[in-house]
Amino acid sequence: MTNEQHTAPVEEKPARKKIILSGIQPTGIFTLGNYIGAVRNWGQLQEDYDCYYFVADLHSLTIRQNPADLRKQTLEAFALLLAAGIDPEKSLVFIQSHVHNHAELGWILMCNSMFGELSRMTQFKDKSAKHADNVNAGLFTYPSLMAADILLYQADLVPVGQDQTQHLEFTRNVATRFNGLYGDVFRLPEAYLPKEGAKIMSLQDPARKMSKSDPNPKARISILDDEASILRKFRSAVTDSEAHVCYREDKPGISNLMTIYSVVTGKSYEAIEDEFDGRGYGDFKTAVGEAVAEELRPIRENFARLMADKKYLEDVYKMGAERAQSISNRTLTKVRKKVGLLAKPF
Repeated sequence: MTNEQHTAPVEEKPARKKIILSGIQPTGIFTLGNYIGAVRNWGQLQEDYDCYYFVADLHSLTIRQNPADLRKQTLEAFALLLAAGIDPEKSLVFIQSHVHNHAELGWILMCNSMFGELSRMTQFKDKSAKHADNVNAGLFTYPSLMAADILLYQADLVPVGQDQTQHLEFTRNVATRFNGLYGDVFRLPEAYLPKEGAKIMSLQDPARKMSKSDPNPKARISILDDEASILRKFRSAVTDSEAHVCYREDKPGISNLMTIYSVVTGKSYEAIEDEFDGRGYGDFKTAVGEAVAEELRPIRENFARLMADKKYLEDVYKMGAERAQSISNRTLTKVRKKVGLLAKPF
């Protein structure tokens, strides 16, 4: 025996997983651009992060909606998230309006948002021009509610497209202002930018982003399009007269198709150029269409199955709402105390 003292090894606590949060509006079926730029990545992030995903139905009210259509589209958007690979056992999935904390924190943050910074938001200017007959206050204060969506859950990372970075910067500014006034309450979120495929362009006008609101149905691929429609749309995609498959700035149509093919198949641009060396655009467009159709097939099939089981969808979004309310209560309770509101009696 020795007099040496032996101490039990100290167990290290597992590192906290970073929180990723993102929402998508229920304003129509997602396009291939939404899928590649956002939804596809969401499913892949579940193993490495704590993921919070929601249907942003409150945000859609800045534009007048048909009530029956909005209810239908909200349920469809929720089902699409699940169909695209979001697992409610791994990720928090919910509907924004089911968690009243979003609206309450949104108001508090509006009172900490400056008129000048809101008036400079590009999206307000764009939507005001498009909907001149309905330039409402919600359209103006939209970024404050978006900030509440993010800050309620103390998100570390927010997947954003290049056209949404201004909203994230606004969120960080408001959080910094609030923290400076009341002490450290909010974590400052960072942007999570996918390495590739973050921006998919229109098939008919490759200078513009693919959009579900594009009046030309040939310009976009819906993730619920059948195989025949997908092939037809890719075969009619705008390209150029060079008939040489390569990625170049002066070939926006072909470069867009190469981006799509690369993301879906995992092939590099160099490998794609080699694969189609000496072959015409017809072969390339068909190959892209077939690859996309195969990628989207399970989503279409899962969506049909989920929409046929409304009871299951209701159970999942109820469970998500309860979890989201519980998690977000932690932040909102602290915020209410900091700004001087009396504790709730129930």
